Amino acid sequence: MRTISFIAGLVCVFSALLDAFQTVILPRRATGRFRLTRLFYVSTWAPWSAIAARIQDPKKRETAFSFYGPLSLVFLIIAWAAGLVMGFSLMFYALGSPFTDSSGMASTLRTDLYVSGTTFFTLGLGDILPRDQSTRELIVLESGMGLGFVALVIGYFPVLYGAFSRREVSISLLDARAGSPPTAVELLRRHSFQGGEAALTLLLAEWERWAAELMESHISYPLLCYFRSQHTNQSWLSALTAILDTCALLVAGVQGHPARQAQLTFAMARHALVDLSQVFSRPPVAPTTDRLPPERFDALYRLLCQSEVRVCRDPGSMERLAQMRGLYEGYAETMSRYLCMNLPPWVAERPHKDNWQTVARLRAEAETGSTDGAQPEQGNDANLIMSRDDKHDF
Repeated sequence: MRTISFIAGLVCVFSALLDAFQTVILPRRATGRFRLTRLFYVSTWAPWSAIAARIQDPKKRETAFSFYGPLSLVFLIIAWAAGLVMGFSLMFYALGSPFTDSSGMASTLRTDLYVSGTTFFTLGLGDILPRDQSTRELIVLESGMGLGFVALVIGYFPVLYGAFSRREVSISLLDARAGSPPTAVELLRRHSFQGGEAALTLLLAEWERWAAELMESHISYPLLCYFRSQHTNQSWLSALTAILDTCALLVAGVQGHPARQAQLTFAMARHALVDLSQVFSRPPVAPTTDRLPPERFDALYRLLCQSEVRVCRDPGSMERLAQMRGLYEGYAETMSRYLCMNLPPWVAERPHKDNWQTVARLRAEAETGSTDGAQPEQGNDANLIMSRDDKHDF
């Protein structure tokens, strides 16, 4: 029994250390079906998402989803610490609980767990003392491991939130360029001004790099995929899908725009989407509804023609567009279902204000103006709101 207890303790310690190393330090995708981190997310995300999905209010529902990412990080660290404390307590128990209690109580497994906890978190109370040399060596080893664990946690949070912040900056910048949620039509329409082709090429080059950074950071730290954006109609998945839609449309059937950068961005963005779906073991699935049925393509065609964007409607271009959509939409759909993040439409469902137009101060001023009947003063921020119907948005 003592031998089994010691082996079980070693397994607990080794499993927790290996899982923490693969999750935090190893700069590549971690493998293994029985990793602690994988089991944690598999067992907690499904019930959390099922409960959150039942909330009727969209903002409250998105808030419930947004809690999961940061909370999962905290509980994952607790799980690692618990595994290490439990592992050392089992090893103490295997050595016969060799401790002298200052209160005169007999040493039990509960005493071993107490000693392991106070040692790991370096409390050093001194109320229970080891009686042999091997136990002292284990205590020194555990206390050093506890200090290293604290340092690991301190270094872990800035790396994660730095990667999250870099991801969200580009998503926020996309808001005024492609709408909220972002759509391929709005991105092309708002770059139909003179010189817009060069601006769009530069934007796609930036998003090629963004997709590469997304792939590198989120494969190393998959839990970042659960972190939600600041607004309910924004997400890294919808932004990535909108960029893929735009590149597919540019390559398949838009005249006058250089297609080379669109091809490069499409390749990198699809690579990131496919790799992330594989991290979560999510195979591609067929969308339940067509995101671009013929009637939506007709609306897309009319809107782009109004903005003087030349779109081909020949069978060859339609077939190319369908083929390119087939390369990524299945992966986007499976990630959308798993993470409960909506995919963006190709054309906005109805006219609405972008996030940058709906900040609280502007809304309050608009409500005050409509109540008093007063016109906004010259230089008021409300005058800066640009019409979505004007093709020269920028």
